[in-house]
Amino acid sequence: MENRSHPTGRATRLCIVRHGETAWNAVRRIQGHIDVPLSAVGHAQARAAGNALASENLAAIYSSDLTRARQTAEATAHLTHLPLQLTIGLRERHYGVFQGLTYAEAAVRFPEAHARHQARDDAHFAPPDGESLHDLAQRIAGVCDDIVRRHAGETVAMFTHGGVLDVLYRRALGRPLTAPRDFAIPNAGINWIEVVDDCWSVLTWAERDHLDRVRDEL
Repeated sequence: MENRSHPTGRATRLCIVRHGETAWNAVRRIQGHIDVPLSAVGHAQARAAGNALASENLAAIYSSDLTRARQTAEATAHLTHLPLQLTIGLRERHYGVFQGLTYAEAAVRFPEAHARHQARDDAHFAPPDGESLHDLAQRIAGVCDDIVRRHAGETVAMFTHGGVLDVLYRRALGRPLTAPRDFAIPNAGINWIEVVDDCWSVLTWAERDHLDRVRDEL
């Protein structure tokens, strides 16, 4: 549980951006660790996000090393003249045997595992050969806590994936991993979290005014 009592330290602001749209997003095909590039729509969204963030006083830019996140981050890195730091730990959840399938195909080929995945009632359940919500949350917590320590009192951009944003939102609001998702995670949406003395809070979520259209297929 996060410490939410009497913060006294400097605020670290995390600007967390989901990657732009891919062709697989458009057909609800599960990507996970499969390295899928942005579509033309996704590249336009990346440029729009970069323009929206160009005036922010960013101290650093981190990105998942997967192509779709890296390509989204490159526009902001170019406009802010900051180096892009690729981080394997910011990758999407590994969805095991579901990867490469649409959600409908996964339901047909792996009905029991798909049903358990959709139920989201056991944070320790992992699709065959995949990663559980618990393990994903532990991985992301380690990476983000390290970034916050390195950039105390600064503003940092992080480009990552829908599953990562899901667990970060829950951490900031103290929600369990097993609760149904009732919040949006649009492609190339901009999300702000503030961290003070290990107390996480959501400043704004799913900003999309910079985008012509967005998709949230999760």
